[in-house]
Amino acid sequence: MQNDPHRTQSTTPATGLPGLVASAAVPGDIKQADADTLVVNLFQGVSEPSGATGAVDAALGGAITDLIAGGDLSGRLGEVAVLYPAGKLPARRVLVAGLGPFDAFGLEAIRRASANAALRARELGAKRVATIVHGAGIGGVPATEAAQATLEGALLATYRFGGWRKGAGEAPQLESITLVEHDDAKLASVEEGARAARAVARGVALARDLVNLPPNVVDPDHLVATARQLAADTGLRFRVGDRAWAEREGMGALLAVAQGTRKEPYVIELEHNAGRDDLPLVALVGKGVTFDTGGLSLKTRDGMIPMKADMAGAAAVLGTMQAVAELDLPVRVLAVCACVENMPDGNAYRPSDVLVAGNGLSIEVLSTDAEGRLALADALWYVQRFAPKAVLDIATLTGASMAAMGRGVAGSLFANDAALRARVETASQATGERVWAMPLFDEYREAIESKVADLKNTGGAGGGVGTSAVFLEAFTDYPWAHVDMAGMELIDSAKGRNYLTHGATGYGVRLFVEFLRDWA
Repeated sequence: MQNDPHRTQSTTPATGLPGLVASAAVPGDIKQADADTLVVNLFQGVSEPSGATGAVDAALGGAITDLIAGGDLSGRLGEVAVLYPAGKLPARRVLVAGLGPFDAFGLEAIRRASANAALRARELGAKRVATIVHGAGIGGVPATEAAQATLEGALLATYRFGGWRKGAGEAPQLESITLVEHDDAKLASVEEGARAARAVARGVALARDLVNLPPNVVDPDHLVATARQLAADTGLRFRVGDRAWAEREGMGALLAVAQGTRKEPYVIELEHNAGRDDLPLVALVGKGVTFDTGGLSLKTRDGMIPMKADMAGAAAVLGTMQAVAELDLPVRVLAVCACVENMPDGNAYRPSDVLVAGNGLSIEVLSTDAEGRLALADALWYVQRFAPKAVLDIATLTGASMAAMGRGVAGSLFANDAALRARVETASQATGERVWAMPLFDEYREAIESKVADLKNTGGAGGGVGTSAVFLEAFTDYPWAHVDMAGMELIDSAKGRNYLTHGATGYGVRLFVEFLRDWA
């Protein structure tokens, strides 16, 4: 792999993409905050608000209490009441966000409540929002975590992809979100949480942008250009391997997928804390199939439409590296993205072809639509030379996972190491990016046995999510976890999780960043 032999420029939309709003943590009294909109909160079932909400209520002459008594405000999660101070406070309006019941309260409720308030503020034309830190008082959540969840929910909710629609850049947009903390002893913790939220939100926005853009923009060249620019902006080490490099490495599985397209394949490498041998190395591997027709095993018309998102794994890895670099986590992180397009033409690989991967294993191709695992196989084998302490891969790998878990609900998690699996599950619980542990049964391994090669690239009908996982496992010799995020990459309706906007979710970024923060 060379440092940077690739210089092809990427295409960008004429309209550009919306940026994140400015955000900060400041000391002070929420009632006097320099903003046009204030945000306070209310637990469900509370009749007399206390704390910051109680102070605002008193300043408004009991207006919040009156709403509660009249049945117009219950505090349920998803509810946002709007009050107008009429000169009693410097702000133009006050929003009261419902937190839901106290016994069900946690980080996810904070994110949702903050998202609901930010979206309502934007609808009302607000520009500058000041909010209390939800949950850091009677909610009992540590200030750092509460601040991160509060700001993270708001930032993620206000992301918007306009694309090429006329007037998309003219829609109302927040300019700033400020966390106001009255307790000076908590201010440093609140600022730490705000810093994490800003970094994570920028990483998620990058992943969302990449998945939302169309495949005539985001091709392997574009992913390379994005990674290069990310490295230039953050100080990450960047290297890229092209087709000739992959040939020298013997990556016959990856190269086979690229046979049917005019787009060049690449293996992207980004590294945080490169050369720090004193730090443990964790590797992230992402599937970067920028468009998947299925190859000669052609998908249906409807099945092909969402396939611009088949690179969401690589997008998640790039977004994670954005956040990791900004947070400067004390861990060495290697990111590898296998980038390719899967197209049919006269040179395309065929069902019944036998390929040889970089580790020497031969693979009988039964379906050219099981291409992601082929690209990942060579990438997973490649990272072993760096002696990683753990490897996590993420991919929109199987329709079977989506069939089992549903769209936008959970990712299928496989791991060959119990401690590593537990760490991923802990990160999942903290972020709300849900995973569900699945088994690596021997029956799955038997299903991919071939009579003409070492492995088949599919196990036939049934158990597709498991057989794909054990296929990948064959290319690992280190603690490894695999997240099949199929169904998680795009969403039509958040159904209460309003920080998940329409389109790309950026799933995986928050999960991986939290995993790495805990690891560090």
